[in-house]
Amino acid sequence: MSSPGLTRRDPAQATHGIVLMLHGGAQTGLRPVGGRSASLRRTTTMRDVLEPRVLRAGMSLWLLRFGVRGWNHGVGDPSPVPDARWALDMAAQEHPGVPVVLLGHSMGGRTAVHVADHPSVVGVVGLAPWLEPSDPVSTLAGRHLVAGHGSRDRITSAQMTRAYVDQARTVAASAEFVDMGRLGHYMLASPQKWNRFALRSTMQIFDRSRQHTRAVGGESPEPAH
Repeated sequence: MSSPGLTRRDPAQATHGIVLMLHGGAQTGLRPVGGRSASLRRTTTMRDVLEPRVLRAGMSLWLLRFGVRGWNHGVGDPSPVPDARWALDMAAQEHPGVPVVLLGHSMGGRTAVHVADHPSVVGVVGLAPWLEPSDPVSTLAGRHLVAGHGSRDRITSAQMTRAYVDQARTVAASAEFVDMGRLGHYMLASPQKWNRFALRSTMQIFDRSRQHTRAVGGESPEPAH
């Protein structure tokens, strides 16, 4: 089984936050994620566009390459969830107390909600996320969620995303569904619209998290159980 990889872009000064990008994948697949992966390339392209703005804001921009391409749900099977937890542990070790926003496309969005209970995570931005009714919302307790989905997506379901966001409102600090209009799944049509949404939503979560922290007297969100 291939190991995950992490590509980091950090500001010259001390970082005030980390955006951890999670790419898409497939329902099953044990092949390693290589440089020719279309899912990885799409997220890398977005990373390159967002990088100048994120770094200027004093944030780090990290891109996680999953070890294998599939979700592979099942006992003993590899999945992107432990890879994402590994990256979050690294962020917490190197930057204690620095908030993390997870920015995930498709399977990356699903991975994000599964690991959102990590103490460093303050929120999740989902780009056409793959979400199922069985996916947890308890992991978002005290966190912020913004999910964008287009009506022409035939790979993942905008209806399921909307239903998940509705359910998440019962525990999350905030949860918002954004209708991306007549856009499909792969972010190839109107990439500027996806990029603007990703940047705006990510920075919005950092702002909301800071406001929430001040309101509760400087406490960080506790991990859900």
